[in-house]
Amino acid sequence: MLYRHQFKHNALKVIFVILLLILPLNSWSKNVEEFDTNRARLLGHMLQQQLTGKHYSQKPANDDLSQAAFDLYIKQLDFQKRFLLQQDIDKLTINKNQIDDAIRRGRLDLPESGRELINIRIKQVQTMIAEITALKIATDKVESIETDPEKLTFATDISQLRERWRKIFKLQTLSRYISLREDEVGVADDGKLLPADAATETKLLQQAQEKVTKNTNKLLKRMLEETPQDHYDRYLNAISRAFDPHTSYFPPTIKEDFDIQMSGSLEGIGATLREEDSYIKVVRVIPGSAAARQGQLGADDIILKVAEGADEAVDITDTRIRDAVALIRGKKGTEVRLTVKKSDGSQLIIPIIRDVVEIKEGFVKGTTVVDEQNQQKVGYIKIPSFYRDYSGKTDRNCTDDLRNELQRLNKENISGLILDLRNNGGGSLSDAVSVTGLFIKTGPVVQIRNGAGTIRVMEDEDKSVEYSGPMVVLVNRFSASASEIVAGALQDYGRALIVGDEHTHGKGTVQALLDLDRFVNLRGMAKYMPLGAVKVTIQKFYRISGESTQEKGVSPDIVLPSRLDGLESGEKYLDNALPWDHIASANYSHWQQEVKNITDLQQQSDKRIRADEDFIKIISSADSAQKRREDSQQSLALQDLLDERDQLRNELDSMSNHGLMATADDDDEEEKKEKTLDEKIAEDPYVDEGVILLHNLISSAS
Repeated sequence: MLYRHQFKHNALKVIFVILLLILPLNSWSKNVEEFDTNRARLLGHMLQQQLTGKHYSQKPANDDLSQAAFDLYIKQLDFQKRFLLQQDIDKLTINKNQIDDAIRRGRLDLPESGRELINIRIKQVQTMIAEITALKIATDKVESIETDPEKLTFATDISQLRERWRKIFKLQTLSRYISLREDEVGVADDGKLLPADAATETKLLQQAQEKVTKNTNKLLKRMLEETPQDHYDRYLNAISRAFDPHTSYFPPTIKEDFDIQMSGSLEGIGATLREEDSYIKVVRVIPGSAAARQGQLGADDIILKVAEGADEAVDITDTRIRDAVALIRGKKGTEVRLTVKKSDGSQLIIPIIRDVVEIKEGFVKGTTVVDEQNQQKVGYIKIPSFYRDYSGKTDRNCTDDLRNELQRLNKENISGLILDLRNNGGGSLSDAVSVTGLFIKTGPVVQIRNGAGTIRVMEDEDKSVEYSGPMVVLVNRFSASASEIVAGALQDYGRALIVGDEHTHGKGTVQALLDLDRFVNLRGMAKYMPLGAVKVTIQKFYRISGESTQEKGVSPDIVLPSRLDGLESGEKYLDNALPWDHIASANYSHWQQEVKNITDLQQQSDKRIRADEDFIKIISSADSAQKRREDSQQSLALQDLLDERDQLRNELDSMSNHGLMATADDDDEEEKKEKTLDEKIAEDPYVDEGVILLHNLISSAS
């Protein structure tokens, strides 16, 4: 993700004068709630001014923006539709077209009403849980629950809400029972659960019910402890995200966490998280982190529960991100166990030993692969991110490391090169330009447009070319931002064959972080500091062909099957994403040996894929995952849950045995060791296909 930090210091005096007229000084009470309310009013005004003035889209604060903010606020308040009734939503809907006016007038009707209504319903649910836990769970009753909140409507009355919670409680209890049974009774060699006698089943069901009851009550208590300021922050973030999904408000504590991440001082699991629709979602796993080394946590995973080692897991749905982060963080060497919902709908418990980020694991790495068809050496280079040490302590950067690796591989007389940008979430814009420049003589790399329409072209001006041979670039839908700039430029020049998922992520925007305290310089306002920050989208990327990388991303020349096929993952699936568009092409010349015959290469690749055992497994897994996503009705019969558990376990084991997925279940210490780069790519069918495609490129050019 790219951030710009340099803005002119401009004090918005007129705004603060208006605020002083609206909010007389004698009304600024020392009472905590009044203080928070006045602070939120100030923040509302500041956000409106900063966002309407600096956001790329130049969106005005009007009814359209108000409606988008309202929808986001309701999603954040009760996305899973577990608390509010339809009549509550009807009461709140009066604010749908009035948020823009409310900000200008210093009113906070929506977050105050939302807090009041949600707290009433939480207290009612507490009573329901006490009643539900007294009931015996019928493990063989044929019934189901809808697990996709998007397909649910809000309950029409209390009795319907109670029934919804009864099913939620039953599903959680049966899921916990299966986990307890796996620990106590054990698993057979084929991965299936060993049978439990009646006494053990009764005991474990009782334990499961007690644990779920305890966790549910903790969750409800934690929700009731949310302060008015927590609700105001949620509301302010909804207003910010109405501009686009990468624009957001950071309360002071979250800004502090953000600053820590940007400085590289990371300790814990090493993942960037965001709060989205009542869930905590993984945005990115940091290269070289504990989570990256463990291998199972991925972007778009939803963290449902957090456990400290073998302790009881804590449900973190409907939890603020700062509280979730507090649970996930911990001392180096300690274990945290995350219960996550994967993108295919399956759930997995991921044990991670906390650690500081091993920076060396995030650096460029290269090796060679021998092409079995002709015994020629092919170079392979992995770029985890476009890093650059701006602190000046090391001067280490992605471009220099890649240049050194290319020079080393050239000495080995490689016949082709695979550049791996899969799961690369971006980084330094300057390195995206200079990395591209290592493969072309000179010319434009990316166009950047600001909200006023001014276009700046960033070019490679270095005439040297570090590698001029055939190239394949591997991408997937988690290749974002700077990765898309590099892949798009190399594709536009005809310099490389782009291979991978049907599209990259589609993150084609630049954000700046504005510290809101910088805009407070009038007497009487400083007492509300710290105010936090707003991350705002200020620019948009365009390829040298004129096409935006925003929303659509980069479409590969050769599309390969992915386990994530059918998954709605990427910029175009996010609320209020800025649209794809295009501008005039930059002035550039195609590479002299540009990639041709792409249609023939795709047909040959398709034929190989249909016969390849690994890709057959990948396609089968993707089909199963798609069926799980579409069939969101979850059976509540215990035997059905057990059968589903065994089926999913078989799929995961099959993928793991083919080197297509990480596993943490093997007790062999040798298997737990970090694999070398050579070992990783030896099990990677995408690299194998890349080698064959390089051979085809070389053959067609000769």
